[in-house]
Amino acid sequence: MKVTGFSPYIGFCSNAGFSPRGNAISELSHPSRSKRPKGTTSSHNFDAELAELEFFSASLREGKAIGEDEIQHIRRVLAHRNNFLVSKAARLAAECELTQLLPDILTAYDRFFHDAAKSDPKCWAKEALAKALVKLGHRTKHEYLRGMRHHQMEPSFGPDIDTAGTLRATCAHALVDCPGLSDADLLTALLEPLTDHDKAVRIDAARAIANVGGITAALVLRLRVLLGPVSKLKDEPEALGAASAALLSLDPSAVPLIAKALEAEDDFAAEAAFALAELRTPDALAPLLAHLRTGVDPSFAPTLVTAITLTRSDEAFAFLLDLIARNAREAPDALEALARIAPSTELHARITEAVDQADSLRVKQAFARFFPK
Repeated sequence: MKVTGFSPYIGFCSNAGFSPRGNAISELSHPSRSKRPKGTTSSHNFDAELAELEFFSASLREGKAIGEDEIQHIRRVLAHRNNFLVSKAARLAAECELTQLLPDILTAYDRFFHDAAKSDPKCWAKEALAKALVKLGHRTKHEYLRGMRHHQMEPSFGPDIDTAGTLRATCAHALVDCPGLSDADLLTALLEPLTDHDKAVRIDAARAIANVGGITAALVLRLRVLLGPVSKLKDEPEALGAASAALLSLDPSAVPLIAKALEAEDDFAAEAAFALAELRTPDALAPLLAHLRTGVDPSFAPTLVTAITLTRSDEAFAFLLDLIARNAREAPDALEALARIAPSTELHARITEAVDQADSLRVKQAFARFFPK
């Protein structure tokens, strides 16, 4: 995610003493190192290169075409030793769809796997280079298998952390589009990221398996859901939710399996509810309605109401409008959920009518709060 105004120096420099300027700080501190070998980054060189790349980016945002001189400059920066500069150059190459730079990107990608924690702290270069390979249509499996299996432990203020999670997730998705892999080989390869210690990688692996398609992929996802939380993995509900949604996209007959999770009314139950809502079928809506009608814990009711709303079906809207008109206690949850989907003029009028039917001060106050004039 690009954050406007973010400075790469903040936080990055403070972690393990690393600076995106490479060895510039240590060299300036030691006069004996003033005669740097060719290719070593100086502070001035880093700032100049970064400014040039930022200028290219600004020009692109203004709609200006990139010329041959700029392309050659990006090519030179891709060969730079500084991983932050290379990441910037890779993003530019991808944004401009500079397919002629694919050989340079591949060379840089390989280079940063050597002594990876030192040559590419935070995994910035490899992440950007892998995304550039995807954007530029590189479909050879070897690079993505290498990235998907790469772990990069780096020091932090606490235990060492693995900084290669985004790289593994990117490569897991990219692998699905590579020729030369049977579905069996592909699913075998994706089993590892499906149980990765990084939650984001597990989520993307589940989605990648759904993209493989077919009964075998559905069975893999069904097994993952049946296994439930794995003790060694953290933040499991969200990852299991992703596996549930992926399974339902391949095999809607899995609705009863996913709906069973609603009984616990815990974090995974919430993820299961949203996975059912994403399917947007009457069969997926039915267990959500049934569970809410049986009476649920007040803390879980808003989750069910939101999931029901997200199905955007006529049956769901009819249920919610009746809830507003007849149940003053749960009506505010329904009004809030409906407000979040930006209802149409026709639905807004029906909501107003339901509020009038309720004839409740609590309901009218909630309506005024969530649907201000």
